[in-house]
Amino acid sequence: MSETNPAATAAASAEAAPHRYTAALAAEIEARWQDFWDVDGTYAAPNPTGDLADDAELAAKPKKFIMDMFPYPSGAGLHVGHPLGYIATDVYARFQRMTGHNVLHTLGFDAFGLPAEQYAVQTGTHPRVSTEANMENMKAQLRRLGLGHDKRRSFATIDPEYYKWTQWIFVQIFNSWYDDEAKKARPISELVALFESGERPVPGHTRAWSELTAAERADVLGEFRLAYASDAPVNWCPGLGTVLANEEVTADGRSERGNFPVFKAKLRQWNMRITAYADRLIEDLDGLDWPEAIKLQQRNWIGRSEGARVDFPVDGERITVFTTRPDTLFGATYMVLAPEHPLVEKFTPEAWPEGTHEAWTGGHATPAEAVAAYRAQAAAKSDVERQAEAKDKTGVFTGVFAVNPVNGEQVPVFIADYVLMGYGTGAIMAVPAHDTRDFAFARAFELPIRCVVEPTDGRGTDTSTWDDAFSSYDAKLVNSAGESVTLDGLAVPEAKARITEWLTETGIGEGTVNFRLRDWLFSRQRYWGEPFPIVYDEDGIAHSLPESMLPLELPEVEDYSPRTFEPDDADTQPETPLSRNDEWVHVTLDLGDGRGPRPYRRETNTMPNWAGSCWYEFRYLDPHNDRELVDPAIEQYWMGPREGLPHGGVDLYVGGAEHAVLHLLYARFWSKVLFDLGHVSSAEPFHKLYNQGMIQAYVYRDSRGIAVPAAEVEERDGAFWYQGEKVSRLLGKMGKSLKNAVTPDEIAAEYGADTLRLYEMAMGPLDVSRPWDTRAVVGQFRLLQRLWRNIVDENTGAPTVTDAEPDEDTLRALNKAIDGVGQDLEGLRFNTAIAKVTELNNHLTKAYGSGGSLPRTVAEPLVLMIAPLAPHIAEELWRTLGHTDSVVHQDFPVADPRYLVDDTVTCVVQIKGKVKARLEVPPTISDEELEKAALSDEKVVAALGGAPIRKVIVRAPKLVNIVSG
Repeated sequence: MSETNPAATAAASAEAAPHRYTAALAAEIEARWQDFWDVDGTYAAPNPTGDLADDAELAAKPKKFIMDMFPYPSGAGLHVGHPLGYIATDVYARFQRMTGHNVLHTLGFDAFGLPAEQYAVQTGTHPRVSTEANMENMKAQLRRLGLGHDKRRSFATIDPEYYKWTQWIFVQIFNSWYDDEAKKARPISELVALFESGERPVPGHTRAWSELTAAERADVLGEFRLAYASDAPVNWCPGLGTVLANEEVTADGRSERGNFPVFKAKLRQWNMRITAYADRLIEDLDGLDWPEAIKLQQRNWIGRSEGARVDFPVDGERITVFTTRPDTLFGATYMVLAPEHPLVEKFTPEAWPEGTHEAWTGGHATPAEAVAAYRAQAAAKSDVERQAEAKDKTGVFTGVFAVNPVNGEQVPVFIADYVLMGYGTGAIMAVPAHDTRDFAFARAFELPIRCVVEPTDGRGTDTSTWDDAFSSYDAKLVNSAGESVTLDGLAVPEAKARITEWLTETGIGEGTVNFRLRDWLFSRQRYWGEPFPIVYDEDGIAHSLPESMLPLELPEVEDYSPRTFEPDDADTQPETPLSRNDEWVHVTLDLGDGRGPRPYRRETNTMPNWAGSCWYEFRYLDPHNDRELVDPAIEQYWMGPREGLPHGGVDLYVGGAEHAVLHLLYARFWSKVLFDLGHVSSAEPFHKLYNQGMIQAYVYRDSRGIAVPAAEVEERDGAFWYQGEKVSRLLGKMGKSLKNAVTPDEIAAEYGADTLRLYEMAMGPLDVSRPWDTRAVVGQFRLLQRLWRNIVDENTGAPTVTDAEPDEDTLRALNKAIDGVGQDLEGLRFNTAIAKVTELNNHLTKAYGSGGSLPRTVAEPLVLMIAPLAPHIAEELWRTLGHTDSVVHQDFPVADPRYLVDDTVTCVVQIKGKVKARLEVPPTISDEELEKAALSDEKVVAALGGAPIRKVIVRAPKLVNIVSG
């Protein structure tokens, strides 16, 4: 799949034209200007040093904070798909500088995480060594692209100076609670003061706060802290030796990293109480300029639903359920608990109750055996598998009955895997007549099905004739009358309100709001992550480290790997690398709490890789501040709320749509906590979000389905061949494993970085995925060659411009291009901006000849327009035109409105619907004038041939339709 290389051909003729724009000249120009930008500090964005009123120059400039999503420094380096977003933000940032903005644009590295640790395990190389080597390689690749980053602000999450503040933020979250009345986070010390004064009762205790032991106080506060440790069901991955967040588990119940099986287990883990912010996370989406699809994903993930909490008594306990349909309580004929529900272990009588249906027992002799076997079976399934609409419903009876509080009926309690502990309360009241899954379960286990919402489809209320459940909000209640409450005859909304009122009055339940969102699992059993700034005293009480002890750095260890197990061995427990370093784990510290030096045990889990990317936008603002998270005046300047940005945040954030939930939700949560506590002025991290598409590439596979090197595939007669064997072709991702990766270094070497930049931006709309085609890159290389020839003498290297005035057509073409390119760059429509520059350049070539003498008043705006897109050649041409300052901070040209209005427009003349003539007419021509001009046109007269005219339809200035005959 090769052809003659135009770049090589150009290089071969360089001797005849020594100043021709070739790949070699492009490389020399690009390296020279990259060095200049570094030495000059061209992209350094100044921070305010105090009150903006005292800094007239900075105050006169609007600011623009532009960010890319954090890159991870992979050992494989970049392929041409990776820089798509980076080039786009660079083009936009350059345009903003040229329109008078103070632009902050930089890039750091999200460098903690599993890949580096796995590499360390395999090779014995310290993760820091391999990660830093990867970063240096990526920095070199990115530099070659000419990205205009403020390098003074760059950092990596693995820098102790950075993760000191990651740990500090964790301490702030740990030492905070969410006040539901104030709707904000407050310091935990304020909650303690409320307990001490008696203003707030101590939950779960009749004694005063002062009478509680230290351990009891810690347990109470743990129920309020925004960062807390608890024993909870987790996703345990023996093959990786760590637990995973729900979002890190694939739909088929395997780890995203490594594809290992994942099981449910109960472990003591750190969590973030992100659920406290569920309402605000939904509400504040309205003030963000994000794609609606991303907002919808976040709303669905948070999953807000209104309903009621209801308590069902059972054996001295109570099962609490959340339901969005409390109006159907009279139709609840059984209950289902998630297999992991904590009450399951309490509900295991020694024998089956008399008359227990055989189908309910699962073939086991006792409830205990049935429950244990079923729980083991459910633990091997993912949440997605459990929620899938399976044909066969499974479950077992626990051997106990609950009491339906509205009618006193005894209802059997089952466990079944279609109920999840992670949603609601992990228990449901099953109303099989009006829920499809409950209906299928009831039929499978021969349970009663009672209609309580009258069908509107004519099926009647006899459920024995039904094929499926009936669910509707537009119906009336039936069979719903009890001694103390009656719902019969009420519409669903009225019945919901009435039953909720009754539940509250009787103390059986209350109206409430539920969320799908679960608290964020924040522990990882790994080495390569931020250590928790937490120590435990001899009573097991957790204490946060004071700021003076931060950063708590990772210790050196010989074995970086967590203990892993056979992937299918669910009966295992984590063992972390840090736990094997006894000298680091067991320490004597004075925490400054008045208790003096005491022995402590450090937390041996580490934070997840998401921690560092939850707040990095703030570090970019003030990267060398060792006194506080960020200077308030600097944060206010770059990210504070203002007109159009009601919650503040980054002006433009560009990255992949795959981060719709994980990173974006976590970062929003951290920002809101920091905002509530007064550390920042922005309640949202990213005001405008833009998702770039993906650069795809063809994957070629042989008869075995194995990928073969794409660069060695030949196309013959519409088929594809590799080493004499026919191979298949399919468009997919680009990557090393697929043997179709093309590095930016290759393209830069063959054509120059400016050509690569133009090609990636010209491939199509930025938010749409597009296929890579190396053969098409040459088109943008030729554009730059034509641009160069229009300004530079290829023999002497001197500029060919003149001081002559441009003609009217050129002025019109120039100003239309200025206007269109400016609008396109502002709107991130880089492909159409390049098309307009190309159109103008072609006009100039035609008007003045290749290598002709352009008027300076045309050449300079042309260079300024291409500068954001192809900065190296623009710098060189700007210098060639006699300027001594960088093109980066020049003003973008402004169009003269006089030349944006056409002198004439083309009017189409149709006869019987067929075009017979085109007229150039003034845009202001009247209908009468246009009709007269059309009827007198020679082509129209000839086409009519003397036929009578029945009707003339005129739509000035663009259409005349003549009906003849």
